Amino acid sequence: MPQFPLEDLKKDLEIKTKLLGEDFIFHTTWGLFSPEKIDEGTIALIKSVELPSDADVLDMGCGYGPVGLALAKKTSGDVLMVDKDFVAVDYANKNAKLNKIKNAKAMLSNGFSHVEGNKKFDLIISNLPAKVSKEFFWILFGEAKDHLKTDGKIVVVTIAGLEFFIKKNFEKVFGNYALLGQGNGYFVACAKLK
Repeated sequence: MPQFPLEDLKKDLEIKTKLLGEDFIFHTTWGLFSPEKIDEGTIALIKSVELPSDADVLDMGCGYGPVGLALAKKTSGDVLMVDKDFVAVDYANKNAKLNKIKNAKAMLSNGFSHVEGNKKFDLIISNLPAKVSKEFFWILFGEAKDHLKTDGKIVVVTIAGLEFFIKKNFEKVFGNYALLGQGNGYFVACAKLK
């Protein structure tokens, strides 16, 4: 049986990149989504956002933090990053400190389960998982509506195969849908609370 270089595999991976014109260093680890580089869909998601300078943002399913931290550098508002994976939350908080970002924090939450009930956001943003149930999305979209300020937006990226489902459910929950972009196997969409 071959031996694996366990000590090397357990070391943090490091991504040096530029997002929205800002330099970042992200530490990641195996087991988190896209640990070696920021994936194309996430980059498209970040670029698609028009953000007021004082926006409060919720990054749902933050992973190690590239979306929330990139947006935190563009707003004076608060950025809350949540994930159901404690390893992701740990890395997102470490990456906030590493990049000297003080207006962003990460916390453990299964969807909105630990987000304060009266907390409202100008933007809720998410790289949606592809392999979850439709019920998960119904809960997520319904609770997102309750946590958006008037004229607030939800912006998501996910696999192209879910485009019809997302469009239908954004229209049902929010009364609108806009396709912001698409690429090889993914699309970026948004809905606005009116």
